Amino acid sequence: MPIKLLFFLLGTVFLASCADGIHTSSWKAKGVDLKAYKSYAWIAPGDTTLGSRRDDKLYGGTIQYVADQQLKEKGFTVDTHNPDAVFMFDTRLEDHVRYSQSPTVSVGFAVGSPGYYGGPGYYMGGAVPVAGGEVTTSYYKQGTLIIEMYDLKTQNLLWRGWATKDLDYSTDMDYTIRKAVHDIFIYLQVKHKPKGS
Repeated sequence: MPIKLLFFLLGTVFLASCADGIHTSSWKAKGVDLKAYKSYAWIAPGDTTLGSRRDDKLYGGTIQYVADQQLKEKGFTVDTHNPDAVFMFDTRLEDHVRYSQSPTVSVGFAVGSPGYYGGPGYYMGGAVPVAGGEVTTSYYKQGTLIIEMYDLKTQNLLWRGWATKDLDYSTDMDYTIRKAVHDIFIYLQVKHKPKGS
């Protein structure tokens, strides 16, 4: 593969992973062929019943709906009786503090005629910081969405994808969640052929 094309592809993935301030990434278990898994069901953390609804999550229905669309596009089929793999998701909301410092304003000085600038005890340098430099504190929340894929028989974690974004009062949560789920599944490198093809 030509070097320029490789850098273009890597850059495209990076831009996609950071669009709209949403940062996404993933992890895959070593030596696992995810293409061997063709059917799936949903399971909630701590539950043993496949296909459990995530009613404890405000946006659980949206997350599962968009994820189902993405998995369907990848050729997965739903099987709530004997799936190859099970998916589950979790959301986290954490408080964070951001510190910022305003720029320091410097005023230039020049050596003028005797008696005007300078004199005993006066600084004769080129610039002096005279204002600014205040540290301000701001509080914000960071949301994280995690989607995991497990082997049903071994219960081993096969794949994990996650997305994080700083949230505030102006965040369009429905759009953000849909975009986060879509971006996470970009990292699930599986594409099954449709049945009958």
